[in-house]
Amino acid sequence: MTLNEDSLFAPPILPEITYNPDAPNGFDWPIPENANMAELCCDRWSRVQPERVALTHVNEDGQSRDWCYRELHQASCNLAAYLSQLGITSGDRIALLLSQSPEALITHFACYRIGAIALPLFTLFGVDALQFRLADSGAKLLVTDTSQIDKIANLEGQLPALAHVLICRRENGRENDREIDSDNALPSMKTERFEAATREQATLEDWPAIAHKDAPAMMIYTSGTTGAPKGALHAHRFLLGHLPNVEISHNGLGHKHDKGWTPADWAWIGGLMDLAMPCLYYGVPLVAMRFVKFDASKAFAFIAKHQIRNMFLPPTALKLMRFAEAEHGLPKGVSIRSIASGGEALPEAVVSWAKQRLGVDINEIYGQTECNLVISSQRPHNRLPEGAMGTAVHGHQVAILDTNNKPCPPGILGEIAVKTPDPVMMLGYWGQPEKTAEKISDGWLRTGDMGSMDKDGMFTFIARDDDVITSAGYRVGPSEIENCLMQHPRVQLAAVIGLPDPIRTEIITACIVPDQHERLEALEEDLKKLVKNRLSPHLIPKRFVWQETLPLTATGKIMRRHLRGALTS
Repeated sequence: MTLNEDSLFAPPILPEITYNPDAPNGFDWPIPENANMAELCCDRWSRVQPERVALTHVNEDGQSRDWCYRELHQASCNLAAYLSQLGITSGDRIALLLSQSPEALITHFACYRIGAIALPLFTLFGVDALQFRLADSGAKLLVTDTSQIDKIANLEGQLPALAHVLICRRENGRENDREIDSDNALPSMKTERFEAATREQATLEDWPAIAHKDAPAMMIYTSGTTGAPKGALHAHRFLLGHLPNVEISHNGLGHKHDKGWTPADWAWIGGLMDLAMPCLYYGVPLVAMRFVKFDASKAFAFIAKHQIRNMFLPPTALKLMRFAEAEHGLPKGVSIRSIASGGEALPEAVVSWAKQRLGVDINEIYGQTECNLVISSQRPHNRLPEGAMGTAVHGHQVAILDTNNKPCPPGILGEIAVKTPDPVMMLGYWGQPEKTAEKISDGWLRTGDMGSMDKDGMFTFIARDDDVITSAGYRVGPSEIENCLMQHPRVQLAAVIGLPDPIRTEIITACIVPDQHERLEALEEDLKKLVKNRLSPHLIPKRFVWQETLPLTATGKIMRRHLRGALTS
């Protein structure tokens, strides 16, 4: 993995990945034994170009502050020293209940220095979601800010392992001066200001970032779409495993003037590992600012103001941006070089819009919390059949398997699976060996996603296994129909589900967010014709439900199970 020659960069870390038929998954990944993510994403830059801008943090008032690699290096060493004094050691879990911020990166790097496991948590989680993850992980220390203290106070006495809380200062007015009454709010936990914990000047040489490539580094909880959330435990090597896909999807990251941003929260693998950490690895300035609620028009203005060139944008965000651009146009200064998108199927209408209006070829990326970034499109170099998401990225062996773990013939529906071992594959689910064995068996990680692969190795995502609709003898994936419906200019968002039917087993039901609520009967007829002409008569939705919004996960995926529940209750 090398950087663009326009940049001064540290020596490349990952040599060329080579085919090896004798290797378990068919490839040799010459990952160095020491592959600590703090070294890869911070320290080596700090040695070569200490004043190089690593991060631009934009607070809620719109004011920004640049952080160089030297500052992140020093602050994370200071925090590592503080954590060590508290008795935090290798293997301990440290939770980060923080939005995009320098404090989040500093905490990640401090964890990696002492061998602790970083546990990013989403700031919009409620009390129950936090209680489950903090208790299940046995986190010993929590780093958060003053906006989250009331939630943590509600967990008083329920988290015996959580002994310490570090509180970051917010930079949005009155909360700057808010005093935390730790004796009353959190009597069972020792509280300290984050700023005080990072104030002492530790000696950099005393906190080198050294860790075996297979040592645990980070735990990210799955969204819990099936069963309770599970903690996917990852090793330091999984950063390097992401890089081939990142280079493909961004047509080489590290070009002159590149600058990265994502609206996806860094608590999720998409925001953190599809863009944030790779930017730091490649020396690309990373912009930190997360909207409390995504606003497409404000996002375009933000992109123009901060000259964002490289983004990871979930499909839902792109759909909303397409609609906003059609209404308001593009602000001056928008100059985007690359967009990667994943998490849901990407409509062809959105791909065409980005090419025509933004001058960008969106590359679709595929992976899971458990095994990320194993498939990618390669626009503009490869032409994709409509609906396809790309081919397996070099270094990863991906297949479509039947229920007997046998490869399916080209074009036949089956389950997407990844061959083990793989550097982006999790070590396992935290404390759940039986669930790990269900997920990874007979040399394959089974994703639970249904898809197909053509004779040229192009993969098409159909649906989650539990989202597949059985109607009149057909097995129907919702994504294809959703993508077709999204081509209509009056459709903002679309979700397709199956609802129980005594004759057909299920009927195809389209939940639509229209641009306005007049003449919905005419819109329904237009959409039926669109599906009939573009897809097939048997895929025409039999029922249309008009919605003001659709239920989405924090990562922007449509919660079809919630829609089914709401419409069948």
